[in-house]
Amino acid sequence: MGGEVVRYAYRLRPGARAERALLDVWHRCRFLWNEAVHQHKLGQKPTFGKLSKLLTAARGSNTWLRKGSQVAQQQTLRTYSQALDHSFTVRGRGRPQPKSRKKALPSLEYTTRGFSIRDRRLVLSKGVSVPVVWSQELPSTPTSVRVYRDSLGHWYASFVVRREARTAPVVDGGIGVDWGVTTTATSYQRARRQAAKLHKKTARQTKHDSRVWAKKVVDNHQLIAVEDFRPRFLARSTMARKAADAAIGAAKRELIDRAGRAGRKVVIFQPAYTTMTCSSCFARAKQQLERDERIFRCQTCGHTDSRDRNAARVVLAVAERGHTSVDGISHFRPPPRSVDGAA
Repeated sequence: MGGEVVRYAYRLRPGARAERALLDVWHRCRFLWNEAVHQHKLGQKPTFGKLSKLLTAARGSNTWLRKGSQVAQQQTLRTYSQALDHSFTVRGRGRPQPKSRKKALPSLEYTTRGFSIRDRRLVLSKGVSVPVVWSQELPSTPTSVRVYRDSLGHWYASFVVRREARTAPVVDGGIGVDWGVTTTATSYQRARRQAAKLHKKTARQTKHDSRVWAKKVVDNHQLIAVEDFRPRFLARSTMARKAADAAIGAAKRELIDRAGRAGRKVVIFQPAYTTMTCSSCFARAKQQLERDERIFRCQTCGHTDSRDRNAARVVLAVAERGHTSVDGISHFRPPPRSVDGAA
């Protein structure tokens, strides 16, 4: 079957009874996750096969576990096994850690055996029925669902579905993206530029804005040069740093995912000297600009421009000329779990 696998997320409106049931399922799954962490600390590498056998034995002798959803419990152990394998393949990534009762946010995975949609409600195993806010129709029958709660206490359901692949328009030209401070992203193109001030929005609005912005960029450019930038050194306060991290992270992920699915060429590279280089003559300044300096002035040719716009032009020029050591991403299809939503 053709098409692409994506996630469609919807808001849930569980009542007090349904929310208690969801939390009960979560506490059992969290217990199993922590038990798997404990097994690993004892010197064993708990594969999913071993964990599945342990779960079967534990449910047979533990009434409390048996009252919970077996599907959700199995999926928790499968997720743990995948996270453990990933920690061994990715350098510098630590192994899975225990989930705290007070700090960890509930997240439950269900396959088709553990959920159904009846009368436009999400019905989970063990009879948990939750109303869904259907903001749009699902393009096909979902193959799995992730039920989770965010830090604000809102519940969501993220369905994995298959839909027809959307063909991106044939375009030419490129765009360079520089992640700024005053504006989250400054984009430059020869015809026009587009700036998105995402960090002033709420987290939900940020996600929506990121999708809209990324879609416009991907639809209009074949080459997309993205600065792999981490903003933690630019924002001094904790609140500002978290807001900048969230906005830039959401925009960058959405842009790369959409560009990959559309077959665009994505170039990602470290932002060394982009703010010190003139986009007109490419001379490099001897000193870095101060954080409060928003205007770039070239001492060699006299070119003057916005700091972020000048850097975005440099990003695009470097990618077009191929003078970088970068990760070139041509057409690729990300794993189903990495594609979130459909705007």
